[in-house]
Amino acid sequence: MTPVDSKLLPDRAKPRGKYPHAKISGPFIFVSGTSSRRADNTFEGAEADEMGTVSLDIRKQTRAVIENIRTILQSVGADLTDIVDLTTFLVNMNDFGGYNEVYGEYFDYNGPARTTVAVHQLPHPHLLIEIKVTAYKP
Repeated sequence: MTPVDSKLLPDRAKPRGKYPHAKISGPFIFVSGTSSRRADNTFEGAEADEMGTVSLDIRKQTRAVIENIRTILQSVGADLTDIVDLTTFLVNMNDFGGYNEVYGEYFDYNGPARTTVAVHQLPHPHLLIEIKVTAYKP
């Protein structure tokens, strides 16, 4: 039987439900859906002006999500290059171009298998994107 471990990072945003940032089973690392939320519960790529008008930036959010995933993976001895499968949830497919542009800064045709789907909403109205991954680290 392969041991299974859970990883909850104390310096990252605490999950909004009772689940870990990552689950490790043998050589596989399953990273839970990750957003651009910071440890202080603010969001990268979500800014409000003095009138309270909120601007959301898919490029900033995508970069923050991938960097959050990198941090989670590094905490268990892996990195982005170990990702074998990646699923992206976008609230609006009109954001696909900006998301895809930033994604291409991190991955190329040798990167993970990828699926991108549109969803009705995510757990906070300031979120445009969430990504979950599976990594393989023998």
